[in-house]
Amino acid sequence: MNKPPPPAPAATRQRPLPIGPLRAFEAVARCLSFRAAAQELHLTQSAVSRQIQSLEEDIGCTLFLRGTRFVALSSDGALLKPAIESALQRLDQAVRQIRRARGRRVVNVTTFASFASLWLIPRLEAFQRDYPDIDIRVSAHDGLVELDDSETDVALRYTAPERVPPDAHRLFGETLTPVVSSLLAEQAAQGAIPPLRRAADLRQHTLAEEDDHRPSAEFLSWRHWLRLQGEAELQPRRWMYLNFTYQQVQAALAGQAVALARLVLVSEQLQRGDLVEPFGPAARIASPFAYWMLQSAQGQHRPEVQQFVAWVGEQAALSRQAVGEAIGG
Repeated sequence: MNKPPPPAPAATRQRPLPIGPLRAFEAVARCLSFRAAAQELHLTQSAVSRQIQSLEEDIGCTLFLRGTRFVALSSDGALLKPAIESALQRLDQAVRQIRRARGRRVVNVTTFASFASLWLIPRLEAFQRDYPDIDIRVSAHDGLVELDDSETDVALRYTAPERVPPDAHRLFGETLTPVVSSLLAEQAAQGAIPPLRRAADLRQHTLAEEDDHRPSAEFLSWRHWLRLQGEAELQPRRWMYLNFTYQQVQAALAGQAVALARLVLVSEQLQRGDLVEPFGPAARIASPFAYWMLQSAQGQHRPEVQQFVAWVGEQAALSRQAVGEAIGG
């Protein structure tokens, strides 16, 4: 008696996978939460669940282990995750390049907030006058952005020389100096408030201190400056702790405190007379940190990026001249 033939294996589905379920899978795999993925994708949680179920049916496996209060990748899901992440990154990068080529030229710049507020943004109007067809997108935050991020063309950073790559372009060094508003300086000169002629006089004034714990904080602190002036034990009338440099400058401009300012970031306010160095240039101190410009690999071949880089270099040269820094310093 002949045996019946074994059942034929199920036909493997050949149709392409739709992009929606792939994005849903990437979001859930990264967040390990259907709810968080739904919020990120601006979908309902049930819609995300349906997309994942559809993807599992298309591929023919279980991608997530689901519990009452947990979501975890299955072994198949863990195998699929890096492939989908890579594919979506390449897709998004290609779309950005197409949009960039067909639209206005854009230079994406990352820097820290105080540098953007005090140095870069006040100068951007001049760049936009000279290059009206180039848009500048500034992303200002204190976290370092990796330049292999396809959205970033230029990084303007503040760090020690040993922490920058060999191809970094040095913009200028760091000098610290006490500054006050012109009104406060005038009041001190007229005797309306306690004087500001020497470091010891700071006992009668409010000092705006950088409330930071990064390596550079030691050199930006009043304590460091006071030690160098022979006043290590001095206590001011009051401390004002602020965690951004531009906040200290604002406090000084408002006459609320004496700030230990980064000279290159306040050079224009000093030139206009909005701020004054009460102890003169002799009270300036140097820091081992400096300001740098880095380019991404993809930005080096785009004319608009090169125009912006050249312009930043010109502005940096003017800043070095304004604070008396040697060209090679």
